[in-house]
Amino acid sequence: MNETIVEARNLVKHYKDVNALDNVTLSLSASRIYGLLGRNGAGKTTLMSILTAQAFATSGEALVFGANAYENDAVLSRICFIRESQKYPEDFQPQHAFRSAALFYKNWDQDFADRLAEDFQLPVKRRIKKLSRGQLSAVGVIIGLASRAELTFFDEPYLGLDAVARQLFYDRLVEDYAEHPRTIILSSHLIDEVANLLEHVVVIDRGRIIMDADAEEIRGSAVTVSGSVEKVDAFLTGRRILHRETLGSLASVTVDEALSSSERGVAQELGLELSPVSLQQLVVRKTMAGSGVPGPASRTEELADDTLEARR
Repeated sequence: MNETIVEARNLVKHYKDVNALDNVTLSLSASRIYGLLGRNGAGKTTLMSILTAQAFATSGEALVFGANAYENDAVLSRICFIRESQKYPEDFQPQHAFRSAALFYKNWDQDFADRLAEDFQLPVKRRIKKLSRGQLSAVGVIIGLASRAELTFFDEPYLGLDAVARQLFYDRLVEDYAEHPRTIILSSHLIDEVANLLEHVVVIDRGRIIMDADAEEIRGSAVTVSGSVEKVDAFLTGRRILHRETLGSLASVTVDEALSSSERGVAQELGLELSPVSLQQLVVRKTMAGSGVPGPASRTEELADDTLEARR
């Protein structure tokens, strides 16, 4: 069993009248790729900010490599946190950002950074404030990959990349992870894009963890049953319904349960159609089922961002 390197216990983060995190308990193991998934404003950035000592919890405890990360150079030097809104000095060029990273990260690989800069067609001698959004995103992902930090957080910095560049990022991440295993946390709402990369999935909604399981365990854990309303309802009596759609005499119902081979046989005899549920569909259905109505989460993230800006 892999060593536990992050242990969060009963984390609460309160902003005015909003709980950004509500009693979050979470463990992360060494040498795994995690997906931290959820809607915008669900609490993903708040959680990562507390784990990386860029924000304080209202209550609870967060240990990284067995210690509190705040003002702890021995811990912080082993962590890399790359955000979508990453800030750099205005006069910096990408090459300056890479040189600074080389001073901080003991596992920094400059050759790898240079290759990535070529792959992303990044002008390393252009001032950062003159870069396009995609080029600025490339700076962040290059630092995150080339740092080879033992614990690396990517808080959606790749959103500025186009589809081709995002695929390049995913490919390089998997290739380098295979040669240099470390713990990587990908925060994303592009769930279908990252689904095949993930070994473990954590879903947060309205500040609470609603799913925390290995990716293999999740695959096949839900199914959509389609057919006539009467047959679908009879077949699914007593099951946990995540979502239901009806059109005239036809129904399509997603259940939060796996079906046994014998149950699948019964469904086939009834003429029902069974469809797999993708990770993105499952996350969407679970968050919609849990929230009911849109909450104040987007305001929570705004408050979190204001706090981080103030700390800078």
